[in-house]
Amino acid sequence: MPKYTTEAIRSVALVGHGAAGKTTLTEALLVKAGAIGAPGSVESGNTVCDFDPLEKTYGNSLNSSLVNFAWRGVHVHLIDTPGYPDFAGQAISALAGVDTAVVVVNATSGIELSTVRMMNAAAARQLCRMIVVNKIDADNVDLPGVLASIQESFGRECLPINLPAKGGTQVVDCFFNPDGESDFSSVSQAHQALVDQVVEVDEKLMEVYLEKGEVEPGQLHAPFEKALREGHLIPVCFCSAKNNVGLEELLDIFAKLAPSPAEGNAPPFLRGEGSDAEEFHAEPDPEKHALAHVFKVVVDPYVGKLGVFRVHQGTVTKDSQLFVGDGKRPFKVGHLFVLQGKDHVETDALVPGDIGAVAKVDEIVFDAVLHDSHDEDHIHLRPLEFPMPMQGLAVEPKKKGDEQRLFDVLHKLELEDPCFKIERHPSTHETVVRGLGDLHLRWKLEKMAQQYKLEVATKPPKIPYKETITKKAEGHCRHKKQTGGAGQFGEVFLRVEPMPRGGGFEFKDESKGGVIPNVFIPAVEKGVRQALDSGIIAGYPVEDLRVVVYDGKHHPVDSKEVAFVSAGRKAVVDAVIKAGPIILEPIVNVEILTPEDYIGDLTSDLSSKRGQITGTQGRGRNTVAITGQVPLSELTDYQSRLRSVTGGHGSYSTEYSHYAPVPAMTQQQITSQHKAAQEED
Repeated sequence: MPKYTTEAIRSVALVGHGAAGKTTLTEALLVKAGAIGAPGSVESGNTVCDFDPLEKTYGNSLNSSLVNFAWRGVHVHLIDTPGYPDFAGQAISALAGVDTAVVVVNATSGIELSTVRMMNAAAARQLCRMIVVNKIDADNVDLPGVLASIQESFGRECLPINLPAKGGTQVVDCFFNPDGESDFSSVSQAHQALVDQVVEVDEKLMEVYLEKGEVEPGQLHAPFEKALREGHLIPVCFCSAKNNVGLEELLDIFAKLAPSPAEGNAPPFLRGEGSDAEEFHAEPDPEKHALAHVFKVVVDPYVGKLGVFRVHQGTVTKDSQLFVGDGKRPFKVGHLFVLQGKDHVETDALVPGDIGAVAKVDEIVFDAVLHDSHDEDHIHLRPLEFPMPMQGLAVEPKKKGDEQRLFDVLHKLELEDPCFKIERHPSTHETVVRGLGDLHLRWKLEKMAQQYKLEVATKPPKIPYKETITKKAEGHCRHKKQTGGAGQFGEVFLRVEPMPRGGGFEFKDESKGGVIPNVFIPAVEKGVRQALDSGIIAGYPVEDLRVVVYDGKHHPVDSKEVAFVSAGRKAVVDAVIKAGPIILEPIVNVEILTPEDYIGDLTSDLSSKRGQITGTQGRGRNTVAITGQVPLSELTDYQSRLRSVTGGHGSYSTEYSHYAPVPAMTQQQITSQHKAAQEED
């Protein structure tokens, strides 16, 4: 069993924008706590957390990474997360494993895109939040301005718990000690603001405060933690990870003031599905039956699939028999690990609040619930909200015969990343991978090449257009082939009729008198479907039409299935060409999150892309959601355009809405390109 209890556990995730110094801060905290002897550096590629070869190449975190250490009687689980928007899936998923989100802000850059995203994501998860301003001793930093922008962006509940002093070479406490000198502001005023904020959550303490005008620091501890859990207080700390400023103070804040799993805001589990699901809370009691949640999956080339989970209830040991979700067959844990960067350290048991891992369990997937009770069917956590992966690439293996291997590798990458998706489009015959941006996809392709030795060719994905008709028309074909001996003969008369949008395809046989024997009707339908699936005017599937076979002829000797397949195919082509064929394009609902300053530029840009704006709505301080509908073809490379317009502070998501006719000029271009490709073939 661990040498600590659940009450002595602290679990935190360092989140925030790229280059804020989260990995350097993790390294410095490990040194300060005595977990490692000397700090590595991102530049040298020798940090505990950035151990992936590609992380060393890029000089940035690409995955979330776990470490743990002891400090003043508490055991800290810390998750270092990537900060660039392309890797938001790794950062957001880490929130499911912790009680406190520590948002790291670069003092030289201030509030950035991922700062806002992770503050909002942590608030939605009802986690305790802290803000750490790093690099306070950098040249030309405006620390009063950074604090002001934090309070403007996230509210008056963001209050400094310490302040920089002596030119950023140390920090002074504002919570327990009202005296002291700082580089800006007043320590006593900062202390007073904290007290005013904290006492608001405790009526009895508020009465004492109003009556006496002050309270003892010891009386503030419990209401401080309550204010933190309720989001009524977001402490702001200052530090310089590179020069060891404020690190001991930050560790003391973790130990003294951050919540333990016994008092944190554990997310509610749900039992059942849909509207019938009932909410219940796990109890952080080591004696109850085990309940854990998988918030990270790693496919390790040596260890195999590794499921990283947090224990919410009960105790997990190496001898535990656990079920995965609704699975009816348990697995024996066997080897139980805690993670220290790339190192897997075996342990005997994990108690509530602990974070650990188990390997080589094929059934484990991201967001799975592990439990040891037959009665816990349909148990799951309310899902996190992830940004929609929109950037797409069509991929195919460079080496012939690697098609199945490609799907196997892509499936492994998809298991590891909730924001990496694979699509197979029957209409375009393409395999499309989607991520959050160019860097995200480039990293996946390089990982495929380096780790799995699989090279792929890429190109922009095709738009899944469709074809349909606008009026009724008739078609006919007589297929006759005589080459000596038995010949081929089949004749088909049919009619095509438009159906409502989304109506699909319908085939009817209205022929009478056996003009086409029943045995050959399936052959006619087969030929019709072949023609419609491959497209008539532009090579895209034809939908929303009814095909009615009403007449035909056969020969008692020469009629064969192949003849009616050919006749059906050519007859429907004849009919569709006469039926006013048009091309349909997918229209998507789009939601763009942007600072208010860019509303005009973005709405104008969408209008130029044939988009229709349906509304704007405030989403927190200085953030607006623009909603509308846009043809999917107009959003090619839109992520890059959005970043350019908003300076990297915008994001967007889409969902399918409907199909609509393309403009006449666009249809002419598409059909001309298709015709040219056919002639080239």
